[in-house]
Amino acid sequence: MGHVSVQVTVANPADANLNSTVEALVDTGVTLTVVPRALAVALRLPVTGKRRVRTAMGDVELDRGRAIVQINGQSEINPVLISDSLDRVLIGVITLETLSMTVDPTKGELKEADALLY
Repeated sequence: MGHVSVQVTVANPADANLNSTVEALVDTGVTLTVVPRALAVALRLPVTGKRRVRTAMGDVELDRGRAIVQINGQSEINPVLISDSLDRVLIGVITLETLSMTVDPTKGELKEADALLY
């Protein structure tokens, strides 16, 4: 399928004027959206705890916070992980589901997903 990149706006949930629009990689193998530490600091994202996560390099403990994530005009407050090693935003499946989006593998882009009640 290749890589799916999208323009995403990440904002501080307490002050939406603190925001940044960046190119992000959609990664359906990632549970929570991940933002680089430099972006989290610039946006003054609140740290709400820590989360142990499994990576290709082994288990690591990352700060956990919240951010407004906007993609294709849809936005919502989402849990995010804050990484000291990544230099770009990774969009995880929790954010995709929260925004009712899914990856269209035939076009390599995001599309609206069906919302399921049952």
